[in-house]
Amino acid sequence: MSAEPDAYLVVALSGRALAAAARRSGRRAVVADLFGDADTRALADAIRVVEGDLDDGFDEAALVQAAEELAPAASPPRHGLVYGSGLESRPDLLRRLAQGRRLCGNSPETVARTKDPQYFFGLLDRLGIPHPAVSFAAPADARGWLLKHSGGAGGGHVMPAGAGAGAKAGRYFQRRAPGRPIGVSFLANGERALVLGCSEQWIAPQADTESFRFGGLLQPAGLDRRVAREIPPLLDALVRALGLVGLNSLDMMVEEESMAVLEINPRPGANLDIFDDGDPAGLFGLHVDACAGHLPQRWSGPKTVTAMSVVYADRARQVPVDLVWPAWVADRPLPGARIAEGWPICTVLAAEPSADAARRTITERVDHVLAALPAAETTIDIESAGGRPETQSYRGEASHAR
Repeated sequence: MSAEPDAYLVVALSGRALAAAARRSGRRAVVADLFGDADTRALADAIRVVEGDLDDGFDEAALVQAAEELAPAASPPRHGLVYGSGLESRPDLLRRLAQGRRLCGNSPETVARTKDPQYFFGLLDRLGIPHPAVSFAAPADARGWLLKHSGGAGGGHVMPAGAGAGAKAGRYFQRRAPGRPIGVSFLANGERALVLGCSEQWIAPQADTESFRFGGLLQPAGLDRRVAREIPPLLDALVRALGLVGLNSLDMMVEEESMAVLEINPRPGANLDIFDDGDPAGLFGLHVDACAGHLPQRWSGPKTVTAMSVVYADRARQVPVDLVWPAWVADRPLPGARIAEGWPICTVLAAEPSADAARRTITERVDHVLAALPAAETTIDIESAGGRPETQSYRGEASHAR
């Protein structure tokens, strides 16, 4: 294996989880993201807050400039590149970032294939893998159908299909599927997959909307044995067909002994927060190794039930300048940040001996955070000083992984 890079450039809408995973694995990380959270700053060797927003993602020119400042391109490459959410629909931007850096993740071509619904669902059909019906034209009867964005992440782009609504470029229709939403976290080396575990997901719809905005995850999910047996060979087939490497996740709906595949997220996500205590190398190290073709012989997994949940602002909120965050809060906004209604505030984590206990703890911690943040009369735009935002009008990551 080639020498370890000087540092890894982490690019994600929110880079905290990857920066923390890099630190746990004993590696250095520099981060380009949208937020510059307090804990991300503490974990990274350097950070740049990039222009952009959760709806449209990064400003391309600003991100390319930030990457060059943090981890200059070189030949041979001196820095690694590990990316999270925010590039699923932008393979050309990923290709630019990978120039002069060692890409540790799926190639732009693999990302494009995986997030192209026509290619992906055609592949599922060829492999005999069940999935909900998909249409690229508006169904005559929209009841029971969802409208999705190709390459979208975080669930906020998913909504019920309205009567007469047509699929614009980059959108498609998918029929609702019964059951529980389950995420399968796995490592891949281009030939086969190693399942890390399964998590049950839940949504957090914004007030007055029917969106499927991502809420949180809990593992283990508890699957029927027949479904659990079918997952490894299914993943092996998809890994070989798509050329997947590193950390990925598969989203599906599971109802008793049946399942239906929804999509693959071809990058690390929220699984880092709930799975990353099962191996001394850490998931960041295993991700890097898997991208080089090496999978561990086995995976022990977390020893307890773990869960995470995104806390969204139910109204405009402000972070007190003297607030002391509990240890179980991650993605901590800067002191004085003002957070607009509906935007993420932070992430809360829990580890308990049972699923019921973990759910109770997560609910209590969400309530605790909201009670600690007073209402803000107004919201303000981000103001930057030397690339470090002193106040924020929005927060968080809009991805599955969120």
